[in-house]
Amino acid sequence: MKIVVLEADAMGSGVNFDSLKQYGEVIIYGKTQTEEIVERIKDADVIIPNKSVLNEENLKEAKNLKLICEAATGYNNIDIRYCRKRKIPVTNVVGYSTPIVAQHTFALLLYVYEKLHTYNEYVKNGEYSESGVFTKVEPLFYELSGKKWGIIGMGNIGREVAKIATAFGCEVIYYSATGNTYDVPYKKVELDELLSSSDVVSIHCPLNQYTHHLLTYEKFRKMKKTAVLINVARGPVIVDADLAKALNDNLIMAAGLDVFEVEPIPKDNPLRNIKDNTKLIMTPHIGWGSLEARSRLIEDIAKSIEGFLKGELRSVVN
Repeated sequence: MKIVVLEADAMGSGVNFDSLKQYGEVIIYGKTQTEEIVERIKDADVIIPNKSVLNEENLKEAKNLKLICEAATGYNNIDIRYCRKRKIPVTNVVGYSTPIVAQHTFALLLYVYEKLHTYNEYVKNGEYSESGVFTKVEPLFYELSGKKWGIIGMGNIGREVAKIATAFGCEVIYYSATGNTYDVPYKKVELDELLSSSDVVSIHCPLNQYTHHLLTYEKFRKMKKTAVLINVARGPVIVDADLAKALNDNLIMAAGLDVFEVEPIPKDNPLRNIKDNTKLIMTPHIGWGSLEARSRLIEDIAKSIEGFLKGELRSVVN
């Protein structure tokens, strides 16, 4: 078979695709522009995309296509209806990034909750050396123990975050945008109650018709002024401009973001220019990307190809 990887660069360095070579010829492209897709997939038996949009217009040219393996959990970049019509299985990878996304949630939270940027600079710039005092406890920072942690989205990642938050001594509550009730030992509440009562709000839900622009300026007005917002899910769950205004207007204390409405973040995104930079930490959608998680991703794709060849389809989304 001819296996075409469209966006190897998105999976970063440190991982390789050797496990795929046992199934056929592997053609690897670092990046693929929209206008390059047709030429690159026309002879492919298996396509491995990440963000490339695969639709009827380009897929109809892939006459040999037998399988699409999405190198991610989300697959909204693929025309599922067309693939179903052509009986082309589409697989995704679920759960590979749960440990690192949960870990990154707390990395972002603790950075702003303990004002680590300020204290790090205080030591590095020499002020601590010249102070004559062994400590510094301003600006104020806080303990997680005894705080209420509100989770939007109680899937695998949300549950892992809840477990860790509980270990820190937090009371966990959750909101389900679809109305689902989960078999978890945490109280389910409506969104307004979660926002108004939580000290930390973290987002772990998928992007869909229920969650698109779920959090706007009016929703931020309901939050505590001492609250912190963390988004490691999907950028458009939040209106970026509204969050920037909320931070500038001191509606909430701080935020940590790994995702944005448009990625990469545009230079004119107001989040890049909030008044107090210490109130916001932003990372470039890295929450999924530990070396271990990326290695699991490739190995899972290999298993999906093997399953297809054996007539034992796995992780099929269509």
